[in-house]
Amino acid sequence: MEPTSESGLVDAELPDGWAYATLDELAEVVGGVTKDSKKQRDTAYPEVPYLRVANVQRERLDLAQVATIRVSPENADRYRLQRGDLLMTEGGDRDKLGRGWIWEEQIPGCIHQNHVFRARVWADAVIPDLLARYINSVARPWLEANAKQSVNLASISISKIKQLPVRVPPVAEQHRIADVLRARLARLDAAETKLRAALGRLDRLDTAVLDSVAMGTLGDVPSAPPINQAVEAVAEVSGGIQKQARRRPQDNPYPFLRVANVGRGTLDLADVHEIELFDGEIDRYRLEKGDLLVVEGNGSPDQIGRAALWHGEIEDCVHQNHLIRVRPGPQLRATYLELVWNSPTVARRLQRVASSTSGLHTLSTRKLKSLAIPILSLEEQDRLVKAAHAHQQQINKARSTTRTALAHTTALRRALLADAFAGRLVPQDPADEPAEDLLKRIRVEREALEAERKAVLREARVRSNTKARPATPPPPPARTTAAVDTTGEQTTLPLEFSA
Repeated sequence: MEPTSESGLVDAELPDGWAYATLDELAEVVGGVTKDSKKQRDTAYPEVPYLRVANVQRERLDLAQVATIRVSPENADRYRLQRGDLLMTEGGDRDKLGRGWIWEEQIPGCIHQNHVFRARVWADAVIPDLLARYINSVARPWLEANAKQSVNLASISISKIKQLPVRVPPVAEQHRIADVLRARLARLDAAETKLRAALGRLDRLDTAVLDSVAMGTLGDVPSAPPINQAVEAVAEVSGGIQKQARRRPQDNPYPFLRVANVGRGTLDLADVHEIELFDGEIDRYRLEKGDLLVVEGNGSPDQIGRAALWHGEIEDCVHQNHLIRVRPGPQLRATYLELVWNSPTVARRLQRVASSTSGLHTLSTRKLKSLAIPILSLEEQDRLVKAAHAHQQQINKARSTTRTALAHTTALRRALLADAFAGRLVPQDPADEPAEDLLKRIRVEREALEAERKAVLREARVRSNTKARPATPPPPPARTTAAVDTTGEQTTLPLEFSA
């Protein structure tokens, strides 16, 4: 039976010899174990490794951190993974929906949690890694169309994912497709690894430029050693506006920058909120061109105090209290301040002065005022900024070229997989056994297994009922009555009853 089409997955005409099947027809699809908090405290239950959503990535498994769970021996057997099992995630953010890869028995006795589905392919219905690549690529629109959506989250039920339509080539063609895919994808993987390594080197080079500015060593002629001065000696430091219910934008709304808008050396103004201001506040809080916006707190130490320069992109814009405004004085160029502030030299100083409570590193206007930053003459600041921008221009050009190449490999991967599952990657062979014949054989085998399973269950019930039935009691002794004969001796005669 042809699976129903949602999001157009079965609209494409199949090549000769191919067939459609649901995932449920191709594999045994089950959920995983649910964590029982009571059992986790009971040492009588064995502790076994188990995979969570974080371990199951798209076309790879991340096994750097595998948790353990206490389960009954029955569940340890029931959910134990086998070589060739396809693992898929139930959902989360949209990228997590249905992503997965193949288990290769990397960890003995490993099981999987309830938010991870396991598909165990029947017989030789489909090559597991080919099925995984299909689900990770061309099946994604179907998964998104059939998932439950809420804001940025999506999840799909096991009953729904069993209905996933799968394009099944003949087995012989599957092997030809898999061989070509593995070879070409391996080359793409190698290219992507090199490109990502190049981006990492460019990031480190960019950081080195910033540090050279902070130390005054960038360019052919090194500057005199900079003098460390407190921020309050060369700039004005002030906080922002706290978001409150009374500041819901109504009569006097103004654009309002948040922590999410400020990166390290960049501003993201795609989503700027509004806030209500009252009399005189716009003059007090309005951002001016050249203001440096500093992030007050972050859960990651290396992000503490990241900052970006305001260039007046939005008129009459203000900022929240979790951003600290540093307005340069006459001794300080704003562009120089942004460069040295984001350098590793100043970043380390920011980390030292930041306090940490429950993992959150925070700064304050008081701490920033006393922070020491390297200061040079205005002439030297201008020279260093010019040299830094020249280096950054080259770095950004190389970064853009590298990212374009990386996007090209992604497009090649997508096109390669699309061709593979449309029958365009390798030639068809009329001598191959049609996929429909394979699917019919699998259906017969599954029906036979199901009939055998039911027979075993019936036999077990019969045995159980036989053991539970009480034994047949022995027949009662014949009823008797007494008679006296003529000799005077008592005799016993049986009493017979007619039916």
